Amino acid sequence: MDTTAVVIIVIVLLVGIAVALVAKRRRDEHVEQRRQDAQVQRDLADVSHLEADRQAADAEARAAQARSDRLAAEQQHLEAQSRMAEADELRQEANRLDPDVDDDPNVDDDARSDEDAREERHRTA
Repeated sequence: MDTTAVVIIVIVLLVGIAVALVAKRRRDEHVEQRRQDAQVQRDLADVSHLEADRQAADAEARAAQARSDRLAAEQQHLEAQSRMAEADELRQEANRLDPDVDDDPNVDDDARSDEDAREERHRTA
């Protein structure tokens, strides 16, 4: 073989090695870019998951507050009913003690109040 052929073969081999090295470097850069993209996606997923956890905690807190408010309203309603019953009992006891009040069970308290008001007007007139 002559020297020209050897030089051409060496040049072709060097060019081939250079092309292979450049291709490997590009592949490595591409792989690294994909790793970075994957990490960005993971970070976004983590942030999204944390936000979802926060929203779930807020929803649970609101539900607990709603349950607490409902129970407080029920308790207040029961207390009001109890006070109404106590007031009715006191009125009945007062009516039982008052000699001017007729204990007719067919007459309701509102009618009695109207009667009492009329009688009071007649007494002062």
